[in-house]
Amino acid sequence: MKPELTLGVSLKMYFGYQQTLEWSRQIAEIVSHHPATRDGNIELFVFPSLPAIAGTLEAFRDTPVKVGAQNMFWEDTGAYTGEVSGAMLHEMGCGYVEIGHAERRRYFAETDRQIADKTTAALRNQLIPVICMGEAERCSAAEAIEQAVEQAHQALGPAEKLGLTGDAILAYEPQWAIGAKEPASAEFIGEVCQGLAERLARDASGARRVIYGGSAGPGLLSQLGRRSGGLFLGRFSHQPAAYKAILDEAFTLLNASTKGNG
Repeated sequence: MKPELTLGVSLKMYFGYQQTLEWSRQIAEIVSHHPATRDGNIELFVFPSLPAIAGTLEAFRDTPVKVGAQNMFWEDTGAYTGEVSGAMLHEMGCGYVEIGHAERRRYFAETDRQIADKTTAALRNQLIPVICMGEAERCSAAEAIEQAVEQAHQALGPAEKLGLTGDAILAYEPQWAIGAKEPASAEFIGEVCQGLAERLARDASGARRVIYGGSAGPGLLSQLGRRSGGLFLGRFSHQPAAYKAILDEAFTLLNASTKGNG
């Protein structure tokens, strides 16, 4: 069954090893008893730091939460010191991988070509790529949609030419909104996410879910309604109570949608 909403979390490099495992256990407890997860309508994933992946996988075993990595390399094996392959992530039990975050571009000079190669490697290894995209500077919603569509095609095009199919999640994160005191408005976010999803649905070879991730926190999902496919959460989900509040919003939104279709 295709999920109606997606909620992902990146822990970036905020947590230590034991802190990551304790957070994972608390979130697993919340998710295991939350009504939003009963019907399979919500897709949940978490990206811990690489050394904590195995422990996080164990913490979320027997829950709907999937685990992935914040980065990967574009080759499956070889002399690439310090890197991790999609093949190993898949072998460990990961189902997702984050690709192309603005911080990777800014601090590690990742290029469009490298992001495309990583996307190809993810699909080759049965991982769902969570591809980050978004404009560097404020602009109109129409301009933001055009830029995001182009970034999506750059990332996914090479894999599609090779005949690789599979789901992908497009995390719309306007770079100017990441960590900002005044993030993008809900109206702007909703217009861009909805427009991006409509554009990508025309020529997709797999499911293309569009979620929002620029300083996303409690309250935003309710404001966006169904104009976004979900949220990619950062520091606002680091408190389990805040994560539960967002899951509560998701349940309310899904329940309202069900009643509206009834």
